[in-house]
Amino acid sequence: MVSTSQVAWTLSGFGDEIDPDPRIQIAVLKALGASHIEVRSAWGINVVDLDDDQLGQLKSLLQDEGMTASAVASPIGKVDVALDPDLEVQRLRRIIRVAHALETPNIRVFSFFRGEGVAVHDIRDDVMLRMRLLADEAEKERVVLLHENEKDIYGDIPERLLDLVESVGSPALRLAWDNANFVQVGVRPFSDGYAMLRPYVDYLQVKDAVAATGEVVPAGQGDGELVETLTALRDDGYTGFASLEPHLASAFELGGFSGPTAFGEAARAFAGLLARLDVTTK
Repeated sequence: MVSTSQVAWTLSGFGDEIDPDPRIQIAVLKALGASHIEVRSAWGINVVDLDDDQLGQLKSLLQDEGMTASAVASPIGKVDVALDPDLEVQRLRRIIRVAHALETPNIRVFSFFRGEGVAVHDIRDDVMLRMRLLADEAEKERVVLLHENEKDIYGDIPERLLDLVESVGSPALRLAWDNANFVQVGVRPFSDGYAMLRPYVDYLQVKDAVAATGEVVPAGQGDGELVETLTALRDDGYTGFASLEPHLASAFELGGFSGPTAFGEAARAFAGLLARLDVTTK
């Protein structure tokens, strides 16, 4: 066990949950003590659609403000598994260009939706094929795919997540852990999944949810076993990112949204949990 006095995690957050304008995103994150940002969209444009000029502007803005990207929150794999596998490989190449420009190796990905009435076990082989192709691309480009356990994709419960990372078997495929998403598919995150998946977890996305309704709430206010999870990560010596993804207002087309006020509430709730555990952020 690592002494708690030695544990410090790097605070980040989904900038576009604050505001479409990256200048406002950065200002709010800095005010909350973060020096990193998770980039999903800027000026209302998803990362996969940023052109060279927009990407250059974003890179310069981050550099000027002393802000570093913790990850690129891509939509890769958040499509129907029946689509041509090469479509996601091509989109990943565009995302890798963004990751390289923003000087982060981390790219969030998903493991595909399925059509209505299609059983999850019937898409397993198709998912593995596609994830292997994506991992191959990531290995070549020296980036890391961080799979998020989004509800209703193949890898939304611990057993299938384990199947995914072990079957693909690539050092370029790791896990981004999300307690709220687990709650929304009926999983007790820490009790049901932590021990099984911890060897593959490289990134923490911070939000919580109420089991009865699926409503997303600030960290520690739901059924996501945040205290147990954070305590175990602390005791394991986790020293990676903790990325705020509050989802406290209505969703918009590029993902969840909170606004500056609710984002601040979520940040303070998380800080309160960490203070109880003697974990600091940087």
